[in-house]
Amino acid sequence: MSSQEMVVLSVGGVRFVTRAFTLQQFPESRLARMLNDDDQEFKLVNGEFFVDRDGALFSYIMDFLRTLQVSLPTDFSDYQRLQREAEFYGLYPLADLLSQEHLLKPRLEILEVRFSLQEMQAFFRIFGSCSTTIEALAEQITVFTGQQSGQGWNSPFPSQKPLVPLPLERPSHHDMVFLCGTEYSASDQFVARYVSIKPDNRKLINGTNVLGLLIDTLLKDGFRLISIRTVISEEKVECYTFERMKRAAGLTITVNQTPGSSGVAQARRSQVQKGK
Repeated sequence: MSSQEMVVLSVGGVRFVTRAFTLQQFPESRLARMLNDDDQEFKLVNGEFFVDRDGALFSYIMDFLRTLQVSLPTDFSDYQRLQREAEFYGLYPLADLLSQEHLLKPRLEILEVRFSLQEMQAFFRIFGSCSTTIEALAEQITVFTGQQSGQGWNSPFPSQKPLVPLPLERPSHHDMVFLCGTEYSASDQFVARYVSIKPDNRKLINGTNVLGLLIDTLLKDGFRLISIRTVISEEKVECYTFERMKRAAGLTITVNQTPGSSGVAQARRSQVQKGK
């Protein structure tokens, strides 16, 4: 059969249409042998291969054959059943990966925002259980500083002088620190710090506004606000705790495609879109 020829499968009553090349990714699998009439389990009925197996799980098998990646929904739980299906079809590299659920399961991610409002300044410290999330958030947040005249905290616009971006403080890979607002300097000037959070283009100086934008950004990124509490009463430090289920890194199969190969493969991690 030509590798470009279309193949129709009916798996448990669910119809799939693909190319022969896709089913031949692992030459010694039962799906590849099926195309050569070497496996009696697969019956050709009215031009379609009929397979009496689970059609819903076979959709994940097809996705794997098309992409050579294992990427499952965050609420997926049938690892053992899918592993049995992979073994049935002779896709042993996939079965081996599915036996290592810890590589594929999403994990709970916790993030805390500590916020303190003192006179004309607001202090932020963000802790996260996942360092890559903190790194990505640090790339979104920019603090700008400059001098201005006036009353500082409620000044609606930055001064005409150019604002200089400041690096965020990173005490560790799992947290960051920044502040906004104003403080006095010499000659009746204020040192002002503005915060910008991408993709929003505004430069905000009011700490309450920055907090609102930060919370909105986290909610849009899939986090859920689970608690608000005061951790230090005297300093009025509030802690906002968020959580989300973070998808596992995708696993890509590198296949040995040499003639006569059994499809022995190696798995390597590949990054998927963040936090989704």
